[in-house]
Amino acid sequence: MSVEPEIRTTAGVVRGRWENAIAVFRGIPYAEPPFGSRRFGAPVRVQRWDGIRDALEFGPPVPRASNVGAAMSSVSGNVGDGSEDCLTLNVWSPDLGAAGLPVMVWIQGGTYLENNSANPDCDGATLAGSGVVVVSMNYRVGADGFGRIDGAPDNRGILDQIAALGWVQDNIAGFGGDPANVTVFGESAGAACIAALLVMPMAAGLFRRAISQSMPGTYFSERLATAISTTIAAQLGVQATVDELARFPPRALTDATDAVIQKMPEFVESWGPMALTPTPFSPVVDGDVLPRAPWRALADGAARDIDLLIGHTRDEYRLYTSRPGGEPTDARITAAFDHLTPSTDGSRRYRTAYPDATPGQRFEVLNSDWLFRMPSLHLADAAHVGGGPVWFYELAWSFNSEEGASHCLDFLLVFGTLSPEDVRAHRSAHPNAANEITDVAHTMRTDWVSFATTGKPVWAPYDPHTRTTRVYNTEPTTQPYPEERSRRIWSTHRFDTLDLAHAE
Repeated sequence: MSVEPEIRTTAGVVRGRWENAIAVFRGIPYAEPPFGSRRFGAPVRVQRWDGIRDALEFGPPVPRASNVGAAMSSVSGNVGDGSEDCLTLNVWSPDLGAAGLPVMVWIQGGTYLENNSANPDCDGATLAGSGVVVVSMNYRVGADGFGRIDGAPDNRGILDQIAALGWVQDNIAGFGGDPANVTVFGESAGAACIAALLVMPMAAGLFRRAISQSMPGTYFSERLATAISTTIAAQLGVQATVDELARFPPRALTDATDAVIQKMPEFVESWGPMALTPTPFSPVVDGDVLPRAPWRALADGAARDIDLLIGHTRDEYRLYTSRPGGEPTDARITAAFDHLTPSTDGSRRYRTAYPDATPGQRFEVLNSDWLFRMPSLHLADAAHVGGGPVWFYELAWSFNSEEGASHCLDFLLVFGTLSPEDVRAHRSAHPNAANEITDVAHTMRTDWVSFATTGKPVWAPYDPHTRTTRVYNTEPTTQPYPEERSRRIWSTHRFDTLDLAHAE
């Protein structure tokens, strides 16, 4: 395995390297740079190249607030540091022969604002070592990827994902993968993109299975998305059109977006509950690229031939409230219970259901429910109604008292990138957590790989009557859905496309 591996793709030959018995290829372009005349457009298939292209380094990150590449400041994207060539993907394979291994394609989250496949938390080596081919990708985020812009297709970031999945279909066999056995898996915004992919006609046939981890339940109407993009463009003194926004480099758009994020709660009366979230972007239900919100479409039978694994962590919103300055003020608590609960007496119902919780703790539970837990549970209900096979899980294990089983912990366990040493070094780590993490992570990873391989996890399918749930703790259990108090509060609510609360 000392010889550097070379694989011929549809665009040309790429050269990777062997790293601890895993063949790794980084920074393979799957689409042309999204700049110049291609800015705000659908992804364009990458042009062929001659010779051998080294695939040894991750490609540059897409335009985002923390990106310092020269493309961020260039309108044309024609820059000297190569940072415009950002639509790339990466492959980890344990066997480059004709093995026909299951393929797991990771769609990273990041509030639709951040995306960088070089993130070491999402390194695919350990997962690939379990017997699958792992693929990750860069896709456009922020206004470039998800802003509603007149003259541009909606959901450009998801169109990028579709282009990457098309690349997988065309090329993954050469990397030891089976293009007929592709599982997409993602967390947070990545999970919501997967729920959208399930019901998008353009994505039909690109994957066989899907794993949705902590899916946020925000999908925007055209009117709401237009109002948001109009407000962001107004920070630059222009209209939200391709012609006017294309005059500004990505950094100007990320700065304008950040300015709007800082004052989003001020828009809650017109924009509705999404104004209380950390991001102004979500997939747009435009009737074309994304015809309907996932819950309705799945209930009507969309994706009934796709095996689904859906779930969330127990303490989703603790990630945000445990951060410095994250403790909610009385005003934030009042606003949340005024706008996020599923009924006018929601505040009373939460006090009744959680009588021993402080107002801040009820705020955390409410945000966990509204943004992640209940959208995920209702998606499982919808998939079952539509006749599709679906399984459900909750991560209840945690390694420290401050964050609990918070948002993002599950993917760190699946990838195996949170080490016992990391756990041991945490200031509030549980006494035995460093010893426990190896087993908990191995169990989750084994279950994910088993699902990707066979489509049949080791526990019973979900249905709305038994609500069978795989609960990951120091010892995994199979039991009825653990968050029954919240489930009852939200039992009559119907998640759907978010629209303007009041016309602006």
